[in-house]
Amino acid sequence: MLNLNDFISTYVTKRSESMFAEDIRKNIESLTKGIKNKSVLVIGGAGTIGSSFIRSLLRFEPKSLIVVDINENGLTELTRDLRSAKEIVVPEEYVTYPMSYSDPVFYKMFKARKGFDIVANFSAHKHVRSEKDKFSIEALINNNIINAKGLLDILQEYPPKNFFCVSTDKAANPVNIMGGSKKVMEDMIMTYSQKYPVTTARFANVAFSNGSLPAGFLERISKGQPISAPKDVTRYFVSPEESGQICLLACIVGKTGEIYFPKLRKEQVMTFSDMANKLLEEYGFDVDECKSEIEAINKSQAIKIEKYPVYYSDSDTTGEKAYEEFYTELEEVDLERHNSLGVVINLKPREMSEIDNLIKHLKQAFDNLDTTKAHIVQIMKDFLVNFEHKEVGKSLDSKM
Repeated sequence: MLNLNDFISTYVTKRSESMFAEDIRKNIESLTKGIKNKSVLVIGGAGTIGSSFIRSLLRFEPKSLIVVDINENGLTELTRDLRSAKEIVVPEEYVTYPMSYSDPVFYKMFKARKGFDIVANFSAHKHVRSEKDKFSIEALINNNIINAKGLLDILQEYPPKNFFCVSTDKAANPVNIMGGSKKVMEDMIMTYSQKYPVTTARFANVAFSNGSLPAGFLERISKGQPISAPKDVTRYFVSPEESGQICLLACIVGKTGEIYFPKLRKEQVMTFSDMANKLLEEYGFDVDECKSEIEAINKSQAIKIEKYPVYYSDSDTTGEKAYEEFYTELEEVDLERHNSLGVVINLKPREMSEIDNLIKHLKQAFDNLDTTKAHIVQIMKDFLVNFEHKEVGKSLDSKM
């Protein structure tokens, strides 16, 4: 049976110890002081990154942990996993709420508790696949921008000691609406960074995270279905464990108004097709590279006795970025402060009037049935000077 953690450390991240282990050791006192006996709210805590954050956090003995997520089944599994883990101590006050953080009931709960010491928001549309038409874009922007501002506003009433909101590498020089929305989110939370401590983190793909293409490889293999992947898209990867650790460090050790990112090495870059080949090799298959999706599907009936059919193609869908970057030429970066973390510093917060004006125009566009996708993109371009959206008229939903 494949040990996924061993596979990730051997072939994907190419490191036996977490890249953030040294920084955690160096900051153990700050982490303990910042977390021990504190009340914590984690939004989107059932996902890969949010749940990893929780596992890293519990090591430092918070007083209480409240987890909010729209995925009720995910919350159930999170609880079973935490309570079954030998090395994790769940606080006496531990409550999961299957709700959206934009729901009125969420705000009732928040106000009843008079806020939290630590708030971490992992709720987001994170996939380029989320961009299809004006309806999918409205849902994405509501979650990543408009709902996020509602949370920021209530935090003004009950300021936390630490607030963290997850970002993405795709916010650096964004070419898709998901990345653009997270860049808007970054600008927006920085506007609040003088009101209470605010940090965020951009990071690489999380290997085999929920909904990711590598996780899809495992699903295809388990179902005897062919694998499809781009052969020209390179990505850095962090392990699921590392994804939570970078967020914990940024949240607790980070300085308000700064953006954190992992200092990854170029030799750790790999394509999705290379990862698929290595995974199939570990499962004992030879690769049969097909010329089309149809050919791969037709050959899938013989998977158990012949080579494993795959289809690797050039990327040709809207918003796909061929490579990753964690900061832009216009951003000032500190690469010396931490062993494994770089920091975007001295960011100039936007005026609140700019944020309010953007949201007003977005809401007006959403209320107009004649609004087009291009119109929404233009509103975002007017706000983000470096937003280079590329529309090719094809989404990832058209591919395996």
